[in-house]
Amino acid sequence: MASLLCACLLLAAAAATSPGRLVPYDLLYADGVRAYFARDWGRAAELLQRALHSYAGLRAARRACRAACRREAAFLGEPPGAGPWEAALFGRVLQRADCLQHCLGRQLGAAPSAHRASHAIRRDFEQREPYNYLQVAFFQLKKLDQAVSAAHTFFVANPQHLQMREDIEKYRRMSGVKSDNFRDLEATPHWEAYETGVQHYNADEYLQAVARLEESLTEALSALEECRALCEGPWEDEDDEEEEMQPGLYEAIAAHYIQVLKCRQQCVLEIATKPGRISATEDFIPSHLDLLQFAYDQVGNQAVAAECAASYLLFYPTDEPMLEKMKQYRTVLGEDTAVTARESIQHYVQRSLMEKKLIYYAVEHLGGTFNDPDLWTPDELIPENLKEKHREDQEKQKQETLDVEGRKKRGPLPFEGIAVTMDSRQMNGTQRVVFDGVLMESECKDLLRLTKAAGEAGDGYRARRSPHTPHERFEGLTVLKAMQLAQNGDVDWRDAKLLLQASEKSRKIIESYFTPGKKLHFSFTHLVCRTAVDEEQEGRMDLSHPVHADNCLLDPEGQECWREPPAYVYRDYSGILYLNDDFQGGGLFFTEMDTVTVTAEVHPKCGRLVAFSSGKENPHGVWAVSRGRRCAIALWYTHSQEHAEQERVKAEELMEQRAVEQDQPDGEEHQEADHRGRSSSELPVPSSGARPTSRRHKPGSDRTQHPKELRARDEF
Repeated sequence: MASLLCACLLLAAAAATSPGRLVPYDLLYADGVRAYFARDWGRAAELLQRALHSYAGLRAARRACRAACRREAAFLGEPPGAGPWEAALFGRVLQRADCLQHCLGRQLGAAPSAHRASHAIRRDFEQREPYNYLQVAFFQLKKLDQAVSAAHTFFVANPQHLQMREDIEKYRRMSGVKSDNFRDLEATPHWEAYETGVQHYNADEYLQAVARLEESLTEALSALEECRALCEGPWEDEDDEEEEMQPGLYEAIAAHYIQVLKCRQQCVLEIATKPGRISATEDFIPSHLDLLQFAYDQVGNQAVAAECAASYLLFYPTDEPMLEKMKQYRTVLGEDTAVTARESIQHYVQRSLMEKKLIYYAVEHLGGTFNDPDLWTPDELIPENLKEKHREDQEKQKQETLDVEGRKKRGPLPFEGIAVTMDSRQMNGTQRVVFDGVLMESECKDLLRLTKAAGEAGDGYRARRSPHTPHERFEGLTVLKAMQLAQNGDVDWRDAKLLLQASEKSRKIIESYFTPGKKLHFSFTHLVCRTAVDEEQEGRMDLSHPVHADNCLLDPEGQECWREPPAYVYRDYSGILYLNDDFQGGGLFFTEMDTVTVTAEVHPKCGRLVAFSSGKENPHGVWAVSRGRRCAIALWYTHSQEHAEQERVKAEELMEQRAVEQDQPDGEEHQEADHRGRSSSELPVPSSGARPTSRRHKPGSDRTQHPKELRARDEF
């Protein structure tokens, strides 16, 4: 034991990255925040940087010492007949504890217990809160490049932070700020490599994709090991408020060990969750292998492709498409060629299954719960009395990808030239989609001309304040009013007709995408413009339209949305067809039920249609229009025919009456409109160029990312 201790001490001395004492990061952080509020910017910046350095140093020391002591005081390899099992086991436990204490003490320069920060402080560092203070301190010190990097680092992990969003935009407009100043100081290598690899993959650049995806897989497995090492921390009592009898020796050991195992299992979610995101990328490790086997096959390296396929089958051994691919690879390589899974993946799967088995045993016999992070866990591993709960958890996880699976079953869109640029998965939600190419530039200009002509005719376009904010003017035109203005000669009949046609085209697109075979009726159609009041933008903090849901009353504090009047409870789907982008702000954003956590954003442009279900799953708002005029057609739809828009029926009757009076067949009007460049709205041409894809043909091809008050408003 003495020789082992000497070896640990020598190892600790060699592993120490710097001499001297590492000051606890929570103390440095507290002093830095005090200096910040005292406006001592230089000292604040110094202390906050030292706190971040100390935090990183502590994590590195813990990882290094636990890895080293795992080797030096291993539990396996005890010679036979070494004595009673209890002495053999706990002798090694004591040696491991002794090794850790000396190794950490050497690296940290103080007792490890001095570095146990509170849960609140740890959460601040996990959420990169020190960078929020740092960016202000650097800005006050006129160190603009460091201020921008600190701000960007915080914003990457906190994209819902509205104030930082404004600060980032201000930095972008400042002279002297370079694009490379916007860098993430805490960037994780595997995410950068993964996203670049997927981009190459989607562009059919398979050689580049292979290199970056291999890099991502290696870095992800390394990050997983680092996360697992940090799980071996002090016991954290989840029920520390309850006074219970202290557990005995073996119960305490079992409880702490199972807590460590659960933490290790959750590490796959940590590495699979991009900073700033809420949900992890599903099947993160298996998806690497799935993408790699296809990419290697495309570049002609069937041997490595087969290795990746065999590795993937460790997770899903009955996956029929992958088994079929393995048959093809064996035929190409020869039946005598041995194809084995990667050793690193074998180790990963075997270790994970061993840990799951122990956790499920503990849950079954000792109580507690376990949220299994993996979809690939074999059913036979789960005890019978826990299988129903496990199935419920899996169904909940599968529900998140329901839109993607449903999209595969849908037919082509009913018009040519329209592209799905973002789907529900990319928008971090359900029942959300963005289409581009719904209108041409000339059509957008015609509809904008309609808003101008209507304004001159006095249809509510005379500087009326918005019902949502005093900083904008709100202007609205219904389809019936547009037809009445055309009848009076105040606007062009063709422009009024285009409003009907563009909204009908949008309805057909949304119906074919979300509810094929089930009729959607118009509930309300509104051509809406919002104009920034120039003299009232300075210091503005509100939104153009507060966060709300379209068919229920949003209650953020109660995390509920009440589907009852005065909400428009009959509305099922919503849409916005944008007409321009020559303004600042005015983008649509989606949030969680708390109305604060932003999950997705949509930037307006001519011909872009965003559509989504109208319920509590899609709270949304509109950023402030800070300059210029934003125009769009707001659309709401219902499955209920009794709630169909009656004004639209009257508008269509006026249109038909106009056609009779002019004695002009509708086909001639179509030809005239075609000549003016409007064919994309008027003539629905079925798309014949759609190419269905399957996951095994090309895996991943379907991946294309404040006011707390009850509101029920029509207008966006």
